[in-house]
Amino acid sequence: MSAKFPDCQLYLISPRDVAGDFPDRLARALDAGKGLASAFQFRVKDVDQHEAARLAEPLQRICADRDVAFIVNDSIALAKRLGADGVHLGQGDGAVKDAREALGREAQIGVTCHASRHLAMQAGEDGADYVAFGAFFSSETKATEHRAGLELLDWWFRVFELPSVAIGGITPANCAPLVSAGADFLAVSSAVWGGDEVAAIKAFAKAIAEAPPPDPDSEPMPLA
Repeated sequence: MSAKFPDCQLYLISPRDVAGDFPDRLARALDAGKGLASAFQFRVKDVDQHEAARLAEPLQRICADRDVAFIVNDSIALAKRLGADGVHLGQGDGAVKDAREALGREAQIGVTCHASRHLAMQAGEDGADYVAFGAFFSSETKATEHRAGLELLDWWFRVFELPSVAIGGITPANCAPLVSAGADFLAVSSAVWGGDEVAAIKAFAKAIAEAPPPDPDSEPMPLA
């Protein structure tokens, strides 16, 4: 995820419960998209590292078999323990520099930037591999304290090469404007895992393919 892709892709985020049949669901979702999803974020809460490692093992193997980046949410220590492909850092989860030192030059390090141009530029200066903006819509996965607008994605697309991830309440029905505004990745969770994951992935594929691509020669959206 260290360079822009020609087309918008999915960044799958796990539900809280990744036990039971979830490994099978993940495999089906990744296979249904034929490369549409290029990253998977392992996001579990309230378990110790030993249990997290146990839950991660089959999911990490599924991702590796399909050349999908396995990204750990929040924890540099857990990402290092798992030998994950990278880590996603919230604003209180540690510094990009520390993650780079712990995980190495090839690790994919992402940073939550909410709706802030300043945080995104700082993340880029610090050496992040991607920045995440949002929430763009109300989310069923977590409370939304910050609301980002399309003009932020449009500005980032026009000015910076670093990939952007749009997050927050994204569904097949509302994702097209994000694609057209220049998002490189759509981070999705409940829209996929809340029902039939294969149908959801196919619906996302259709919506992304039909969305007008970002146009660098059009007039920029006015910044809020």
